[in-house]
Amino acid sequence: MPQPPRAIWLRDQGPPRKPRLSRERIVTAAVELLDAEGAEGFSMRRLAARLNAGTMSLYAYVKTKEDVLDLALDAVMAEIELDTPDDRSDTAEDAAEDSSWRTFLVRQLSQSREVMRRHPWIPALTSTRPLLGPNALARSERFYTAVNRAGLDGPQLVAAVGTLSYYVNGFVASENVWRSWMNDPEGELELRREAQAHIDQQVGRYPTLSSQAQLEFSDFDAAFTHGLKIILDGIETQLNVTRPPRTISEGP
Repeated sequence: MPQPPRAIWLRDQGPPRKPRLSRERIVTAAVELLDAEGAEGFSMRRLAARLNAGTMSLYAYVKTKEDVLDLALDAVMAEIELDTPDDRSDTAEDAAEDSSWRTFLVRQLSQSREVMRRHPWIPALTSTRPLLGPNALARSERFYTAVNRAGLDGPQLVAAVGTLSYYVNGFVASENVWRSWMNDPEGELELRREAQAHIDQQVGRYPTLSSQAQLEFSDFDAAFTHGLKIILDGIETQLNVTRPPRTISEGP
């Protein structure tokens, strides 16, 4: 079975080429094309047309289509701020050590959701390639540091970070699909009412769904916040059975 090509971040890029287009222009155009057509509509031919260039000319700057997707994905990762106005420290370690570690994580994950809503193709790409670009790694470092300083390490740390990432990716992927299909608020409300009425008519068969499902509830922001709180509550319970939070002087 042929092996997949190594990610661009793991290959020698060779000497810089004399600019004609530029990798930056290619990446900017790639993000625009992905925003317009999604990952399924992306091709090097369409990208070249957007740049008014020949398809083969792109390969002077990148080896494969996958390289372009990796670079575009890392470019939009920069939209998640590394530092925010209410950070009270000058370093990543100090900010992560702040007692409001949950606030930090909620802020980061909420920004991630906003970026994924602006660029709906992100969840599909993050599940198919390693996030090894400099922007992605810088944000992962901050995130891992926050959870580690709160008191988790090893498999628990990896599981906690993974759970939070999977939650946000899955939530936004579903949200984006729903919003692209149902963009009429009144129509959505009517559909939800009809669905709730359908279940209520069969309360004997679906008693819990009838009383608890709340199908008329359509506030994605509140649903995201509630779900994230449940996960963070679960993570916080683990802090009480592992070890006390570290101080900066104790190191990683």
